[in-house]
Amino acid sequence: MEIVWLEDFMALSETGHFSRAAERRNITQPAFSRRVRTLEEWVGTPLFNRYTHRIELTSAGEQFKPIAEEVIRLVYLGREQARSAAQSAAETLRFASTHVLSINFFPDWLRHIEEHAALEATVSLVADNMAACERKILQGEAHFLLCHHHPAAATALEPRQFRWIDLGEDVLVPVSVPEMKGGGEPRHALPGTMEAPTSYVSYSPTSGMGRIVAATQAQDAPPTWLTTVFTSHVATVLLAMARNGRGLAWLPLSLVQPFLQSGELVRAGEEKWDIPIIIRIFRPRLRQSPTVERFWSYLREIYDTDK
Repeated sequence: MEIVWLEDFMALSETGHFSRAAERRNITQPAFSRRVRTLEEWVGTPLFNRYTHRIELTSAGEQFKPIAEEVIRLVYLGREQARSAAQSAAETLRFASTHVLSINFFPDWLRHIEEHAALEATVSLVADNMAACERKILQGEAHFLLCHHHPAAATALEPRQFRWIDLGEDVLVPVSVPEMKGGGEPRHALPGTMEAPTSYVSYSPTSGMGRIVAATQAQDAPPTWLTTVFTSHVATVLLAMARNGRGLAWLPLSLVQPFLQSGELVRAGEEKWDIPIIIRIFRPRLRQSPTVERFWSYLREIYDTDK
């Protein structure tokens, strides 16, 4: 049994395609397929249904998936704990953060923490899309994950494996350039119509905010008629495209407030289309290094909450 077999299994279950999974794992498709077959032989039963257009898990594969996730996480966490135990010099706090929070939230938030307690540690921050950040903390490459959260949007971080603290709130608001410079009615307005859908610059599926927008739209949001003209997992890129007049975008109010105040952007619809979101930090439930545990204690004291 090899850990790479489990990582291959997870890649294929997430992508649903042998070629995409092999590309993610940086090996050839034939070699990737052989490793998946080897894992199935080791387990003793097929884990994937190969007779559909999209590769799907069998019932045995569905049962095996959470076990594979847990084994991978524990192996990488064990590696990190061993490395941490061997360190006699400075400790490091490793954060994975979604792009917009790494720029617009993290620096001021870290300074706020340091006003309450001296960290006495090196801080490392990696910014990426939500899916990549989830992989980093699941594989033990990050101690903490900083992201936006909404109850309707699914996450790979199961409550039985991870704890969290809510750090603040924001709201996703639909925005557009105005028809006339300096303000006025939005050029791209909600809800659009079936005959003339509104141009929309959207988040890609790997984006956490993309998950939130999709989940709330599918749940109980008012009906809309939109045509996607551009996608990206980076909110600041969507902001640039919205400012360029390409379409409306749902963006954090904390990010677009200056442009709303100047009139460069206007709301693209009524407040009923606003989506409230939470700024949340996750960590594994298993005990980590003393430095990580001290930092978590600081957060619990400051925010007086812990899940």
